[in-house]
Amino acid sequence: MTGAFCKTSYLGSDGGLGLAVAPLPVHLTPVARSASFVGHSLPYLLAVTFSLSRQRRRSRVEFTHAVFHEVMKSAVYAVYSAFIPRHLHNITTHGKKTFDIPNGPSLQFKRFHSCMDEDLVCSRTTIDRKYFPQLFSIAPMMDWTDNHYRTLARLISKHAWLYTEMVVAETIVHQSENLDRFLAFSPIQHPIVLQIGGSNLTNLAKAAELANSYSYDEINLNCGCPSGKVAGHGCFGARLMFDPEFVGDAMSAIASNCDVPVSVKCRIGVDDRDSYDELCNFIHTVSSRSPTKHFIIHARKALLNGLSPAANRKVPPLKYEYYFALLRDFPEICFTINGGITCIDQVTAALREGANGVMVGRAAYNNPWNTLGHVDSEVYGASSSNLSRRQILENYQMYGDSELGIYGPNKPSVRQMVKPLLNLFHSEPGNGLWKRKADTALRHCTTIKSFLEETLDAIPDNVLDSTLLRNPSIGEGGFAGINSLLPPPYRSCEKQALSIIGA
Repeated sequence: MTGAFCKTSYLGSDGGLGLAVAPLPVHLTPVARSASFVGHSLPYLLAVTFSLSRQRRRSRVEFTHAVFHEVMKSAVYAVYSAFIPRHLHNITTHGKKTFDIPNGPSLQFKRFHSCMDEDLVCSRTTIDRKYFPQLFSIAPMMDWTDNHYRTLARLISKHAWLYTEMVVAETIVHQSENLDRFLAFSPIQHPIVLQIGGSNLTNLAKAAELANSYSYDEINLNCGCPSGKVAGHGCFGARLMFDPEFVGDAMSAIASNCDVPVSVKCRIGVDDRDSYDELCNFIHTVSSRSPTKHFIIHARKALLNGLSPAANRKVPPLKYEYYFALLRDFPEICFTINGGITCIDQVTAALREGANGVMVGRAAYNNPWNTLGHVDSEVYGASSSNLSRRQILENYQMYGDSELGIYGPNKPSVRQMVKPLLNLFHSEPGNGLWKRKADTALRHCTTIKSFLEETLDAIPDNVLDSTLLRNPSIGEGGFAGINSLLPPPYRSCEKQALSIIGA
């Protein structure tokens, strides 16, 4: 797998010049890639000229020398980049400067172009903000995907898309004087999506407006939670699927009050309204009444009466065929698959079958090291952080101790900060002993540093200092032959009416 990169550019809001890394086609020979660089570099050189021209104090000679210097640097970089393999490019610049999407996440996935297509709104966003597309995301989970877990997840994976816990629109509206507690996050968490919940158009619009200043990369509406508090007394979550017209209007209101794309997370059906055509009617109605072009599909229906949220994640059968049929029937929309995917092999298998993206929930929380540690290399074809768990904990400890008590005594507490760490050594030697020592230490430790000093001797050094090594699997992951199971193609109500009239 080889490829090369050239410099391109973007102008910051202050008129300063920012550099990005753009790909040259991998199929070109080194000489052809050198020639191709000329076309790629023109925007960069024009941007350099424009940026330098804004510096009024430069003399004409200084200005000419500066432009010539940049041209020569670009020429040297063109020759250099034309001959280096893609995987040797200095990906470490990612942590310092944003960059454009390379030539696909990994050449082994022949159908990844379905999510890399620039015509897709969800992918266009990643291009604008210089992030990889949402090939892999971590599901929003109440009480789990808080700021602390997301910080840990980002230390393990540089490119996975993170989702917040669901924040109720009314909470945002009524806590407008204390929004940082609910919406603030570290910039290192980008790319990140805010999930909101609610059924009041005014509050949803106001919540999006208030959240807009926090610069999330997408705002998502929860239309899939079956919890009694949410879908029952709250009358939102999965219950919203009964009213696709309202969801379309809600998404339009949210989109009108923010500067980022909007998306919907939903089930394939609710109670007895679970046919494929009813799911398609929901997608068609929402997308036609709003600019929503990204749907996360949990491939189970929700049962609102008689099943707990936990049972709703296990009892209703998975129908992945509904998801792949949506790809066929709505090619202009980006769909992310969710539900029942527990390991990286299943993620890559779904992507090979043509999935636009994959969302993983509890597996990413219960086994973060093995689930998230392979995302960068096996999903995105990028270099991983190569950090050991000891190094991750050192970084997390600095973050954690700086966060303790910032919202008042024990807000957050040591216990809250340690919670995301407790699954970091899943199935490793010493894990059981470490958890027992952690339970004791949490009763008296007042800092993350003292907690780790007291407990980490339970984990062998070879576990703490090892990095992830594995060969990618090419297993089918449960999606082989899925295309033979697809339901008949969807015909919208408008098409059905036209066919009746024509007859």
